[in-house]
Amino acid sequence: MDSHIIWENDKLLLLDQRQLPFKKIYVECCSIYDVAKAIKDMVVRGAPAIGVAAAYGFVLGKINGIDDETIYNILINTRPTAVNLEWALQRCLNQYKDYGDLLELAKKIHEEDISINKQIGKNGKELINNGENILTHCNAGALATGGYGTALGVIRAAFEEGKRIHVYVDETRPYLQGARLTAYELMEDGIDCTLICDNMAGYLMRLGKIDKVIVGADRIASNGDTANKIGTYSIAVLAMHHRIPFYVAAPISTFDMSINDGSFIKIEERAPYEVREVFGTKIATDETKVFNPSFDVTPHYLISGFITEKGVICPPYGNFILEKFNI
Repeated sequence: MDSHIIWENDKLLLLDQRQLPFKKIYVECCSIYDVAKAIKDMVVRGAPAIGVAAAYGFVLGKINGIDDETIYNILINTRPTAVNLEWALQRCLNQYKDYGDLLELAKKIHEEDISINKQIGKNGKELINNGENILTHCNAGALATGGYGTALGVIRAAFEEGKRIHVYVDETRPYLQGARLTAYELMEDGIDCTLICDNMAGYLMRLGKIDKVIVGADRIASNGDTANKIGTYSIAVLAMHHRIPFYVAAPISTFDMSINDGSFIKIEERAPYEVREVFGTKIATDETKVFNPSFDVTPHYLISGFITEKGVICPPYGNFILEKFNI
């Protein structure tokens, strides 16, 4: 897959994920304001990818002669739920002087993310058996990260090892990241997949066609409660009812040990038009009331395990996470 985050000639080029899978168009970001708009408008999305883009945005902010505090405030307010945004910005604030070159640090954050994702894949592939059907929700692939992916990284690693697997892809309303991005990535890699509407998952589980669920995450509380794309909670409940393992694949940087549980996670609400329209075609009137949270929170007790770059974390969670991985 082509690189979707490119630093070139003091500019950040972002593959416009709103145009996929039909067009490959890059958005050119020449200022921190361009990067902030690209994040907010979902040109780039996915918690790790947002963090990487923000690090490059910090570089542009310094090139533009903007002070650190202003840079931080401009970027931190773009997408409030994903913790990787704050993590990357704090790292830029605290470490770039040690590197002597902020761009070097941003590139390191980018490279580290790809390496971490591959390790997540290596650790998680052992959970997938040959011949299994995997359900995933939203997009937690290369496009949602610096490269390779978290949930899709696990699936990729199993496929690369030669395991015969099939992936059911939730379309993921209202932004259709599953239909537009996940199916696209899997097909590019030659991984067998089937696109389904979000409301079909329970029926497939009842038919015995789902062996495991693997999703990504945007923020994980210290007790294991997990914020991910809206609809994840419903799938977790269905998986528990049908006794299907439900795994979350995410880097350690997605764990927010400063909050006790999911009630402290701020859930982003997006514009009503995203629900009233599909690719510019209205499916409801402008007067129709809309509730459009971008994420929901899955309680820790519905999660079979967390697949991280440092290993698979199984219940019980809480202090176990802090003690095992020293976060």
